[in-house]
Amino acid sequence: METKKTFSAGGVVLDWQGRVLVVSQHGTSWSLPKGHIDPGESELSAAKREIEEESGIKQQALELVRELGTYSRYKIGRLGGEDKTELKTITMFLFRLKREEGDNESRVLRPTDPENPEARFVEKDKVAAFLTHPKDRGFFESIMREI
Repeated sequence: METKKTFSAGGVVLDWQGRVLVVSQHGTSWSLPKGHIDPGESELSAAKREIEEESGIKQQALELVRELGTYSRYKIGRLGGEDKTELKTITMFLFRLKREEGDNESRVLRPTDPENPEARFVEKDKVAAFLTHPKDRGFFESIMREI
């Protein structure tokens, strides 16, 4: 079995109460919003695009705070567990929702990606328990005090 190496980007998105955005993948697992970087796309552009697709939050509603770092993990299998056919290198960014009057529609959680049917904001101290993949959990726990 050959392992494909891919590159992904995503974000830790904070709302005004300091809650963190999590997304459901295939309705069977939970993660931070992230996904593959398209050819010619920057890591930051991919992160914003993936957040919009997986949550419905418009890119213009995101305020970049900073890059959080990079980690690697195998993709989550459709039935859970690790799918070792793909090793992802994931770059994550920290975003806050912008506070702008009269633009609540750009912040509505309404995923457009059919593979990510649900998104929600979760209290920061409960996020790690939501995340399905141990590497996602470990990454979040490593940056939790910084956000």
